[in-house]
Amino acid sequence: MSLFVALQMDPVENVSITADSTFRIGIEAQERGHRLFHYTVDQLRYDEGRIIARGRSVILRRQQGNHVEFGAWQELDLAEVDVVWLRQDPPFDMAYVTSTHLLDRIATRTLVVNDPFWVRNSPEKLMVLDFPDLTPPTLIARDLEAVRAFRRRHGDIVVKPLYGNGGAGVFHLRPDDPNLSSLVEMFSGINREPVIVQKFLPAVTRGDKRIILVDGDVVGAINRVPQAGEARSNMHVGGRAEKVGLTAREREICARLGPVLREKGLIFTGIDVIDGWLTEINVTSPTGIQELERFDGVNAAEAIWQAIERRLEARPAPM
Repeated sequence: MSLFVALQMDPVENVSITADSTFRIGIEAQERGHRLFHYTVDQLRYDEGRIIARGRSVILRRQQGNHVEFGAWQELDLAEVDVVWLRQDPPFDMAYVTSTHLLDRIATRTLVVNDPFWVRNSPEKLMVLDFPDLTPPTLIARDLEAVRAFRRRHGDIVVKPLYGNGGAGVFHLRPDDPNLSSLVEMFSGINREPVIVQKFLPAVTRGDKRIILVDGDVVGAINRVPQAGEARSNMHVGGRAEKVGLTAREREICARLGPVLREKGLIFTGIDVIDGWLTEINVTSPTGIQELERFDGVNAAEAIWQAIERRLEARPAPM
């Protein structure tokens, strides 16, 4: 099966070839005989009934600084490709949401990964609300008094933007921290969204586990350990990845989530677990597959393409 694949992502020339998951997915696609086309989300448009992307064909190679060869600029009707990857990084804002609405319009003919409808309706920090018994105590609110009451109940808390990513804007506040009011006021001044507040899990100092699921099945995990004196384990802010296995509790979490993710067409997801508690379900642009491959020899990119090819084979032929 030779496929024509469009990568909707951030500029490919800027990625790290040893860390970026989309790059690894693209390399695997080439090895399977698929053709690649790259465009950035600002070059996506609706044009008189068609969804058009302006971009270039690409050939990827594992040579940093010489890792992409571009073809000529062209405009492509995305209904004519086999697979579109929705892989630009958040923030999950209205620009991001709009791109999912546009890609929805081709989803009956072109397989969009992950499914844009469910990406839009399953933001990382909101989908976990469907599993309250698996998550730490959580509050989503804009009201300062509600946040204060939550801290009185739980002591140490973590406050973060509801639609943020990469560890940006994440604060650990202790019961006597005087900055709570100022912090909530700052968030309120930036936008009209509520914040998400969770009970602080001290075990985060030992790591925040990223578990990779492909079409609802576990393929492996890495542990992300924060730097000394840092509560955030995201690799964007200096977290260190290390080899790790799964506990019985984590397998229970995955067993609960797997069928839901599969049903929603969320083929590539990364869930975050701290000390047995589910904190996020990453569906927009999950990472971690290159680290998993280095530590455990697990080729998650291969598993992802196998899942995509199975879905394409099962699809009815277009009318």
